[in-house]
Order: sequence, then structure tokens, then C-alpha cells
Amino acid sequence: MLSFACTGSRVDTRAAGPAVCLDLRISDGTGRRVHTVALRVQVRIDPRPRRYTAAENARLADLFGEPDRWADTLTPLQLAEVPVLTPPFTGQTTVAVSVPLTYDLDVAATRYLHGLDSGSDSGEVPLDLYFSGTLFYAGDTGVQVGLVSWQEEAHHRLPVAVWRAAMDAHFPGAGWVRLRRDVLDRLAAYRSANTLPTWDAAVERLLEDTALERLLKEAGRD
Repeated sequence: MLSFACTGSRVDTRAAGPAVCLDLRISDGTGRRVHTVALRVQVRIDPRPRRYTAAENARLADLFGEPDRWADTLTPLQLAEVPVLTPPFTGQTTVAVSVPLTYDLDVAATRYLHGLDSGSDSGEVPLDLYFSGTLFYAGDTGVQVGLVSWQEEAHHRLPVAVWRAAMDAHFPGAGWVRLRRDVLDRLAAYRSANTLPTWDAAVERLLEDTALERLLKEAGRD
């Protein structure tokens, strides 16, 4: 019977894209020689146990609705499902689970993480880890095979600062918004027509023009 515990987390500095490493301790109390465990680790965010600041409430309203509805709308969010292959061990071993991340704000888990404060007293993300897979171990007649049930689980509180550091390692001071190709073409044409040096400048100009138009309309009503 295997048991699992997540003992720590950090930025995965070797990954090609944003990722965090979860330190997964696997224990086997039978004393047998485990050749390997081929695991699939499902990582979910459980937003329910966490406390939220007023600013976080406002940023998460488009995801969960108004806070007075959160008792019904706060539901687990899928973060990733990753394969893990352990080295041989007897008793216990610790492996690094690299969890890939995205800054695509159309993904619910990313919108949630982007809306959190890293400096608040509750600057952590409650994670639930669920396991399935195959266990290969030494038996009396040679290599034996067993199954890891989805009922096995572990929990971890990921610091928001670790998630943000993983993002800043690849997208320092920036985020990503996905646009339809035709909208991107229109934005590119606007940028070119106004000889704007960056995409940020193009969006800022559009926002300023919209704000100015709103002020003029309000002045006209007066």
C-alpha cells in the first residue's frame, strides 16, 4: 500500500516554459523492493478553503460571480495532469513533479491564479493531488505488478509567489491575452496606421481614446 505526501514546491528552472516543481514523497511500508511506479498525477485547485481579500473578490467576480454566491460557485479547477516515473526504492523516495503552467487567461485556473495577491496573509493556493498508475515490485516469483487507485491523494498549499515567479521567469512583467486572428489583424493595422512602437502602446492608445470618447459624451449630456 503506497501513501503520498507533497512536501514542498518551487519554480522549475529547467522547464522550457512556465512550470512549478512539487516534491512528492512516496512511502511503502511493506519493506519490499519497488522497481518503479508509473504514476499519473492529477493536480486540481480547490478554491474553497482559502480566504480572499476585497481586491481578490473583485478580480474573481467574473470567474465565480459575486461573493455571496461563492458557497455554490467555488468549485475545483483542473490545473494539470502529468506522468511521473519513480526510481527504484525501498521504504520511501521523493520525486519532483514538474507541473506545466500557461498564462492563457481563457483557462479558468490561470484566471484564478492571476487574480490572487501574493503578499496577503493567505497568499497560498490549496492544491489537491490525485494518483493512479502501476506499481512494479519484487515478489517471491519475480517482478509483480499492482495498481495505484485514484482514491490515493495528497494536499499542498502552493505559495502564490512561487506561481508568479514561474511566470516572471518567462514573461517578466507581462501577461497574455488570446485574440482571434481577424481582431489581431485589425489591431496590427491600427498600430501601423498610428506608427505605434509596441502592442502595449496600441492598446493604451485605444483605451485612452475610449476614455476620451466617454468623457465627451458625458460632457455633451450636461
